[in-house]
This record gives sequence, C-alpha cells and structure tokens, in this order.
Amino acid sequence: MIKTPAAFSPAIIPQTHPDPLTFVFQGGSLLLADGSLALPDAAALAESGLHLPPERIHPLGMWNDRYYQLAWVESDAVAQQNYTWHGLRSLFGTLDDEFMGLAGRACQLAEWARTHRYCGACATPMKLASNDRSFRCPACNMTAYPRISPAMMVLIRKGASVLLAMHVQSPYKRYTALAGFLEAGESVEDAIHREVYEEVGLRVHNLRYFGSQSWPFPHSLMLAYTADYLDGEIRVDTEEIAEARWFGPDDDWPERPITVSIAAELLAAHRPPGK
Repeated sequence: MIKTPAAFSPAIIPQTHPDPLTFVFQGGSLLLADGSLALPDAAALAESGLHLPPERIHPLGMWNDRYYQLAWVESDAVAQQNYTWHGLRSLFGTLDDEFMGLAGRACQLAEWARTHRYCGACATPMKLASNDRSFRCPACNMTAYPRISPAMMVLIRKGASVLLAMHVQSPYKRYTALAGFLEAGESVEDAIHREVYEEVGLRVHNLRYFGSQSWPFPHSLMLAYTADYLDGEIRVDTEEIAEARWFGPDDDWPERPITVSIAAELLAAHRPPGK
C-alpha cells in the first residue's frame, strides 16, 4: 500500500542542499528520466529549460539522506530530452510503494500551490507563510492550507458474504467496497450510513474502523471501515453504482484490485482462502 515512508522527515522551510531531487508536476503527471524513471537532479533541472521561478518550488523533506522538493509547470511545458511526463496511476506496480507515497504527497502539494496563487476571497496574490505550510493573503488575511478531502470506505458483511460494487466513475472497472466523500457537518459514521443507503438501499450497523490512507487523486484521505448488514434489499443508484452484489465463500470472486490502495487491504482481509 502506498504511504509516506517511515524514514521520511517533512520540511516546511526551504533548505540548502547541493543536489536536491525534484518532483516536477504538470497537472497530475510527473517528470521522470527515460529508462531509469529517476527524478531530475540539480544538473538535469538546470539543463531542462523548464521555467521554474522560485515561488513555484516548494520543500518536501528528507528521505534516505537526500533532500526532496517539488515544483509545478504550466500545461504547455515540454519535457526535456530523455525525460517524459508520467501519470501517477501508470506508475503503480512499476515504482516502489515508498517512492509512490512521496510522489503522491508531492503531487497534492503541487496542485495546492498551483491553485492557490490568488486569494479566493479578494483575488490578491497570495504569499507563503514562513512558520507553517499555508498561503496567506496580505490584503484580507485569508489563510489557505493544503486541501484534504475525507472520504469513507466500507465493506458490508452479511454472514460469510460481503457486498462488493462496481462504481460508475471507477478508472479500473473492478468490484470493490463502497466509498464516498463526507459532506459538511457529517461524521465518518454519518457518511457511511448515508452513502450505503443512497448507493445500494441497505442499512448497516456495528461499524468498525479498519485503517486510513492518503490518496492523491486529487487530495483524498480514505477512511476504511467494516459494517454488518442490518436490513434492506440491494437497490443501486445507477448514477453512482454500475452493479452491486454479495460475494460468499462458494462464489467466483472478482479479480484482486491493485495492491497500492487501502481498498485492496480491506478486501484481502475479508477474502475467503483460495479466492
């Protein structure tokens, strides 16, 4: 599962290092060297021709005795020779999970920096704060921190069976647990009860926390739970769910999801042996 490496130390204040490695993003795509899929070092970045003004470069932190930073470029920026833009999802299973954890963190920060150049209240150019990771407006003092959007995920159990669904908007078109974003004023448990009823027409109880994961598409925090079936018959919201059904020990189970997500861990923990 992708997550920030335990040995990583975040940095908020830019640091002076002779050879930083830079996560350079163009939207959700990362600049990597052809063949090695390495990040550009200081020399490669200097030779790249990419326009990287100082205000677009942000500290990320230290990992394995190297200093990492992040930057973003406009959508029309052209990759230098021997470097190519790669969508993060395309790198799952190719680069190790710890590196992808850092890349996901950097991607969220780059998108936050790109989309908060101006104050959302008065349109004044924003200034980076010096004591925390935030932008502050010099005119109205509005503060903007990196955006984090909490989303619930729940695997519903009914005896020896679990409910799996195929989400309409899923990029993978695989069966997985139900999921949805929290609304203002909701607890995670409130969101689970609402989403389950809205998406499949069921009621649940006995909610149990399973785990969490930062998910950089674009800035989610996944909060995974299990719940027990209480009542109701499956009735899918066709705008959200393509199909939902119970899978038990005697059923043919769908293919396993990609192992980088907490969804994969949640399903693996409840998958019958041999399935």
